[in-house]
Amino acid sequence: MSRFKSFKNNELKFFILFISTSCTILYSQDMGFEEYNPKSTLVVPEHKVERAKYPFVDIHSHQRDMSLNKLTQLVAEMDMLNEAVMVNLSGGSGESLKNSIQNINESFPNRFVVFANIDFEGVGQPNWTTNAVTQLEKDVKNGAKGLKIFKSLGLRYTDVDGNRVAVDDKRLDPIWAKCGELGIPVLIHSADPKSFWDDMNGENERWLELKTHSRRKRSDTDPAPWQQIIDEQHRMFKKHPKTNFINAHMGWYANNLEKLAALLDDIPNMNVGIAAVIAELGRQPKNARAFFIKYQDRILFGKDSWKPEEFPTYFRVLETDDEYFPYYKKYHAFWAMYGLDLPDEVLEKVYFKNALKLMPNLDPSLFHHN
Repeated sequence: MSRFKSFKNNELKFFILFISTSCTILYSQDMGFEEYNPKSTLVVPEHKVERAKYPFVDIHSHQRDMSLNKLTQLVAEMDMLNEAVMVNLSGGSGESLKNSIQNINESFPNRFVVFANIDFEGVGQPNWTTNAVTQLEKDVKNGAKGLKIFKSLGLRYTDVDGNRVAVDDKRLDPIWAKCGELGIPVLIHSADPKSFWDDMNGENERWLELKTHSRRKRSDTDPAPWQQIIDEQHRMFKKHPKTNFINAHMGWYANNLEKLAALLDDIPNMNVGIAAVIAELGRQPKNARAFFIKYQDRILFGKDSWKPEEFPTYFRVLETDDEYFPYYKKYHAFWAMYGLDLPDEVLEKVYFKNALKLMPNLDPSLFHHN
């Protein structure tokens, strides 16, 4: 304290302010990667796209509430984006699916499509397969236009003996065959990004996502190696060549388009949806553009989570040649986006024509444009 006695009042105040400010500066610089999210100072041409150039089908959406009030709200939001048709992949089965479709038909019969779901609990019980196929037929008769398979198949479901139900389990074959017979597509999500199985260290691109969403971490024993699950899916596709499959999230090969191209060449009944992988495409514009042009008949637009404010990033990546613009979810992708500047004929196929091909009963008048 003897030191401070030599300070005059104003000098002491200044000294305390200086120390306080210095500590604040040092503290503010002590941050982790989670907080560090700088704004780019780069000045380049911008062409923000709030509304898609062409009416589009969102092949990958999830809606639990299909009441009249919710449908009215959704249509208003869809119209702002130029979304012609929303495909609700969470249709369920039985009475819940029937009621949802009835609400749609009474209010907005052309704007929504519902896919049925199958509960894989109880695989191996007597007549389980027969009952599942019978219910699927009823759901399609009640208006379901496709079948959505969640990632729980291959990750979570076990049979009556406690064994993991593989994606290509032979007891499920009649389901895939029936979809081909009924002429409905199967949109299937298997596994998750390979990085979820990799070591969680400084070399893992999805480290921040795994830290903030720890339940997403997997391993070779929880429940099986990534490649094993992916290979099961591909074997199942090949086993049912008369059934059209839509591989959700580009089959988790959006970060390896050379491999995905080889798979598309090898599996002609496989199509891919771009939901939740636009960040992978937006960081490789030249490579992704060439891929989209070559496989323009096999790629479908989708978003996954229903957040209208996030759609413009998809539009901008697909439609413009903008450089270095931000993605909307740092934990998912900390890098910047670049536009693919796709030709109009490719955009039309990705936005709606490929969906019309797989679901020919959509109202074609919704896709007229100037």
